[in-house]
Amino acid sequence: MDITAKLDDLGKPAWIGLLVIAFILFWPAGLALLGYLVWSGRMGQWSREMQGTPRGWGRWQCGGARRRHARPSGNSAFDEYREETLRRLEEEQKGFQDFLDQLRRARDKAEFDQFMAERRRRPAQPTDAPDAPEPQPQS
Repeated sequence: MDITAKLDDLGKPAWIGLLVIAFILFWPAGLALLGYLVWSGRMGQWSREMQGTPRGWGRWQCGGARRRHARPSGNSAFDEYREETLRRLEEEQKGFQDFLDQLRRARDKAEFDQFMAERRRRPAQPTDAPDAPEPQPQS
């Protein structure tokens, strides 16, 4: 069994580990290994495996980016439905963010009002008055 078959059996982490070690020890060897991985199709195989999995979780979080990158499905009715649903969800997300902002502002205002009320109730302490004199020892 040759080394490539062993590495293929171990999976992607083995190839990535070998690639990192090759770059650390001697960068031209790492570059050659990277070229081999691309040339042999092993890198392409990895990308084909990922096509069935959810990609780019960040896209779900950034509003319209998901909609702009959506490819047409070939069914115009479904594409219209998807666009309308995504638009509605984006509006709901914006409304919810606005609601959260209002709650934060209200909480901050309530905390500030409470602080000011406590400050007004506290007796005023003069800052310029000297402390009470200490008793002098009697001789």
